[in-house]
Amino acid sequence: MRFLPVSTNALLVELADLEQTLALLASLQRDPLHGVAELVPAARTILVHYRSWATNAAALVRAIAARNLSQRVERSRTLIEIPVRYDGDDLAEVAQRLGITTDEVVRRHTGSEYTVAFTGFAPGFAYLSGGHPSLDVPRRRTPRTRIPAGAVGLAGTFSGVYPKASPGGWQIIGTTPVAMWDLEREPPALLRPGYRVRFVDIATLDDAAQSRMTSLHDPAPASGAQGPEGLQGSQRESARAAALKVKGTGLQTVFQDLGRHGQAGQGVSASGALDQTALRMANRLVGNRSDVAALETVGGGLRLQSRGETVLAVTGADAPLTVRAADGRQWGVSTHQAVALADGDTLSVGQPVAGARCYVAVRGGFAMVPVLGSCATDTLAGIGPAPLAVGDRLGVLPAPPGAVVGMPEEPAADLPTVEQDVVLDVVLGPRTDWFTPESVARLAAQRWQVTPQSNRVGLRLAGEVPLERAVTGELPSEGTALGALQVPPSGQPILFLADHPLTGGYPVIGAVAPHHLDRAGQIPVGAWLRFNPIGPFEALHPSAD
Repeated sequence: MRFLPVSTNALLVELADLEQTLALLASLQRDPLHGVAELVPAARTILVHYRSWATNAAALVRAIAARNLSQRVERSRTLIEIPVRYDGDDLAEVAQRLGITTDEVVRRHTGSEYTVAFTGFAPGFAYLSGGHPSLDVPRRRTPRTRIPAGAVGLAGTFSGVYPKASPGGWQIIGTTPVAMWDLEREPPALLRPGYRVRFVDIATLDDAAQSRMTSLHDPAPASGAQGPEGLQGSQRESARAAALKVKGTGLQTVFQDLGRHGQAGQGVSASGALDQTALRMANRLVGNRSDVAALETVGGGLRLQSRGETVLAVTGADAPLTVRAADGRQWGVSTHQAVALADGDTLSVGQPVAGARCYVAVRGGFAMVPVLGSCATDTLAGIGPAPLAVGDRLGVLPAPPGAVVGMPEEPAADLPTVEQDVVLDVVLGPRTDWFTPESVARLAAQRWQVTPQSNRVGLRLAGEVPLERAVTGELPSEGTALGALQVPPSGQPILFLADHPLTGGYPVIGAVAPHHLDRAGQIPVGAWLRFNPIGPFEALHPSAD
């Protein structure tokens, strides 16, 4: 095993091959280590997220290094059969590469049983191992900009099915009508780690068999609706009595809470508020629990009209707030304090002068039904409530008994602006040694500007001189952490934010330290960044103190 730093609350375990990776994963699942929050397995690595207040990297490295990897992983009893129409755009090219006919490609693909090794890339996307050993083909040199949902592909020795339309570089050999991901199904992901999978040529099935095989994986009836319709009776009536009417959305306004943790087995990352301190503060100001969902809005332009009496608080960015009464009277109010709105009052959020995102909490909380345990909107995965639209009616729940409105609080000091360089502490690793020494030095010495292509998935950065790799080979997909600085072939880093993919195939040179993640979430487009490595890059060793 090789142990690599990721952040002050995560490390990467690198192993010799997939078999060792699965053996270690099984061991850690059978006998969990104290303080470990989540495991993200990949082809030859396991990303270990841990609670820094409960354990530390040195203790975990010693414990993991002592694990026995000789025990074989037991196969699951669950077998999923997936019908495939072998008409993919790359089928002929795959056959040519392997020196066989297209019919033989189909025979080999359907003639072997696969196992779900791990998940990632997108919710419901499973990396399937164990097929015919000859089916080993590289990814496309130029990825497609759009691959349809249900596309069946090959990459290296893995096979997989795209759960939704997305860019991708796998060699597409066919399509399936079976949904890999459906939120109306329990669980939503059809394929889970350990499941056995067999592909069936749909051309060999009659109509009845096709229908029967597809219907096996149809979703169950919906368990609940988004919004007040999915609430219990008394809550539903309260949500209809008080509400906020959306009069303006700004650039984008979405629901966010502290995220949906523990869903890595379905290929789902946590998402959640980019500035979690601001979210907690907004809820505290109106008397809610800190994890209640609030609105996260970018820039100015959000306008909310109160239907009935409501109490709101706006935190995060330094933005002007205005209240306009139904009779036309207008006055300014402050952020970071509770604001009482009468029926017909409209609260408007102006363009921030510092920071980028404001958080709007309402006393009692919004009437939303969680998806996979959270009301967070994951913009990459398409999970959670849709972004706000003009005309939406946001139901408000009653405040819990004994809830106390908080006293005004101070906003975060030194919010990022476009006028001053924003300094972020970074932990070097796990793939710092994939870059030239000059590039590692350049990461800290050079300024990086946040480009307009940035969003909740990540801040796309541009520097005068790109980073150059010392290792040019292809990196097998591995887990990526919040705050990771992933470097694609352009050499211009991407700073991963809350909606980043669970796994990635480009090397990560470092990661923003957890104490600066809220700050990273408040950086506006056009700002300049500087990175401050808080230590040298060094592999971790079991003997470390």
